[in-house]
Amino acid sequence: MDNDVLDPVIVTGFHASRTHKLTPGQKTANRVLAVGRAPVEHGFAHLKNWGILTKLRTDPAHATRLLRALLVLTDFEVSR
Repeated sequence: MDNDVLDPVIVTGFHASRTHKLTPGQKTANRVLAVGRAPVEHGFAHLKNWGILTKLRTDPAHATRLLRALLVLTDFEVSR
């Protein structure tokens, strides 16, 4: 994980086209990214459905802590 705020890194998947097929390694890399991304996307979808983000007016640090706590609770609720 890269925590350098001044030089952030964005990891994206590989794209295939008609002329460029993905190698088995690229397919595996895409699968690994998808496995890590899916729970986060589901968590944000739940938060959007709750409408909590539309009325949130606070310091970004407080909002980050609140969102992390809500995502944990959402994950706990889904896993039960």
